[in-house]
Amino acid sequence: MTNSLKAEFWNRIGHVQAGMLETAGNTPVPMAPYGDAEANAIWFITARDTSVARAAATGAEARLQVADPKANLYATVEGRVMEVNDTEKLEELWSVVASAWFEDGRRDDDVRLVRLQPASAEVWATASGAGFLYEIAKARLTGDTPDAGDHGVVTF
Repeated sequence: MTNSLKAEFWNRIGHVQAGMLETAGNTPVPMAPYGDAEANAIWFITARDTSVARAAATGAEARLQVADPKANLYATVEGRVMEVNDTEKLEELWSVVASAWFEDGRRDDDVRLVRLQPASAEVWATASGAGFLYEIAKARLTGDTPDAGDHGVVTF
């Protein structure tokens, strides 16, 4: 189950709009994650003066909390963040949403690309909305516990 849960994590993290990223004991902040299974990375775009950018400059430990009912993904991801200077990756990830935060777009001197290198994650990959409702109804009728999806710890 762990390998299939890991694959499911990578599939679903791409649909997550925001998570709470905590770095080096700083207050968690909302960030838009960009999952990259091939690189075993979760990318973020941030500004130079943020706690995330400062932590990434030192390779600090980080924790990403995800609770996204549209992606049917709930997870706590542990790893390290690092600043990466990769204009091609930044170009690939850049979006209208990211551009709203930077006056000069992706060429703004304040733009920082941050890579979360996950080490492990506790993951809940739940059923879709209709599937979840079915499981609740079935549990009410049978007295069983609903099967809400897969849960486990994965290592990267």
